[in-house]
Amino acid sequence: MKPADAGVAPSVRPLWRQREYMLLWSGQLLTNVGAQASGIIYPILILALTNSPLLASWATALRMVPYLLLSLPVGALIDRWDRRRVMLVCHAARFVAVISVPLAMAFDALLVMHIYVVAIVEGALHVFFNIAETAALPRVVSPGQLTQATAQNQAGFAAAAIVGPAVGSWLYQVVGRGFPFVVDAASHLFGAFAVWRLRSSFAPVRGRGPRPLRAEIAEGMRWLWRHRVVRDMALATSVLNGINAALPLLLIVLAQERGASAAQIGLVFSLGGIGAIFGALLGGAIARRLSFGHAILLSVGVRAACIPLLLLCPGPWTLGAVYALASLFGPLYDVVQFSYRIALIPDELQGRVNSSFRLFAFLLNPVGAAACGWLLEHGGTPWATSVFGVLCVTLALAVRWDAAIRDAVHPHTQARSV
Repeated sequence: MKPADAGVAPSVRPLWRQREYMLLWSGQLLTNVGAQASGIIYPILILALTNSPLLASWATALRMVPYLLLSLPVGALIDRWDRRRVMLVCHAARFVAVISVPLAMAFDALLVMHIYVVAIVEGALHVFFNIAETAALPRVVSPGQLTQATAQNQAGFAAAAIVGPAVGSWLYQVVGRGFPFVVDAASHLFGAFAVWRLRSSFAPVRGRGPRPLRAEIAEGMRWLWRHRVVRDMALATSVLNGINAALPLLLIVLAQERGASAAQIGLVFSLGGIGAIFGALLGGAIARRLSFGHAILLSVGVRAACIPLLLLCPGPWTLGAVYALASLFGPLYDVVQFSYRIALIPDELQGRVNSSFRLFAFLLNPVGAAACGWLLEHGGTPWATSVFGVLCVTLALAVRWDAAIRDAVHPHTQARSV
């Protein structure tokens, strides 16, 4: 049996009736709820321990560094390994890493360095899991449903962004500081169970014999660099992700300056999640009505307009409303670029090309997070907001004048018209 035969679902069946996709999606949904519940607490906890935005920003930056170091070799390894097995091992190891935080709290032994180590371990495991999960998606979804599946994935991420911060901040403030991490750890157990139930074959495609890892990495990088739209989107996504990496700490400090409690800060992020879930629900429909370039420009342009508005917000509700508007078109960006890329990449190169893309896409994440902490500590919220606002406007102008992005046509649409 060929791997592709085992995993492709009939295109006539809606996604919610496809067992394999729903298991993969629901496991990811639960894991993302847990990650969102604890993710908002990391900077709040470090701010409570140190009162330093710069030290708080390092937790976010360190979690992203493994992508820069591991992305390329992991992509090549994922194309050699069983993707289901990789996801199972990652869930188990992430459970151990996350549960160590509340255990250290219980013995009054939690140090900032411990949080940093967990951030690095979590980041490294996320590299393996994310590339394996991305490479597994074409095995459970037919090519014609990739855009719809991507939109549903984004809806799940957005739903997690609503529930997770609200649950995490409420547990932190009302129940105890360690409980958001308990929820995160438990979510990995549920995620592992969902992956374990998958029946499709996720074994690597058998082709040529094993080659040196460096040669396989180079093949994925060459493929990406030859396809200009994918390459330019990787560079644009790098800048956008660097800006996005700065926003959580910026929002937390802005909210605290306006007297918001931990629960109210959770409200800000939950309102952003509501915007994102509406964007995810509308993303597939909007993507079908707009060209590739117009969809990307709309998403980046709205975020560029929203960042300066954060300085005018008097409290958490208005901060959340502006963040919701900025988040509304974020899923559109992800649906368009992700479905374009994954439909174009051959199955045997999925791990390597996606890891090459992610190397560029996440290159500026640690820089954005650390720079935000430095700007907040030395220049305050007006200076930090202005810098990232100008960067976002510059990116929107670059996207507007990039002919490859402006004229791109989705490969599935192109195939239907031939």
